[in-house]
Amino acid sequence: MAYYAVPQRDRFTNFVIRAYERSPRWGAPLAVTACMGSAVVYTLMQHPADSTAFSAPSCLLKLTTGFDCPGCGGTRAAWYLLHGNIPQAARHHAVFVFALPFLLYMYVAWAVNLVAGRRLPMLRLSPKTVGVFLATWGIFSVARNLPWAPFTWLYV
Repeated sequence: MAYYAVPQRDRFTNFVIRAYERSPRWGAPLAVTACMGSAVVYTLMQHPADSTAFSAPSCLLKLTTGFDCPGCGGTRAAWYLLHGNIPQAARHHAVFVFALPFLLYMYVAWAVNLVAGRRLPMLRLSPKTVGVFLATWGIFSVARNLPWAPFTWLYV
């Protein structure tokens, strides 16, 4: 019978654990907000709706194969959402537009529960729900690359 030996913690592990234990509760939500805020500022400054697949930075899959990857159009969809143009956002990435309200609510509920101590109901997703969402995203990713109508409308 094999026994598992617990490894000794090294200096770096001890440093990370101490930093985690000393960090304020609002540190993680603030870090996520800073990252997402930076992404929004970048999106607004770059005006991705004017770029093509061959503009830098580019999607490597689209550049090499000509096919839209599962995430192609997401930045443009975010740009259109930030400007209130939901139909154009859905045209560029319908799955992103569908998922965004759920992701935003999950973030707000997590941050409020962690920082303020208030209890917002968390959105619980079953494995079946996640599987259906991922399968839908996969079907969307294939459908948007089909070369005949009505799927050509999804190609960005």
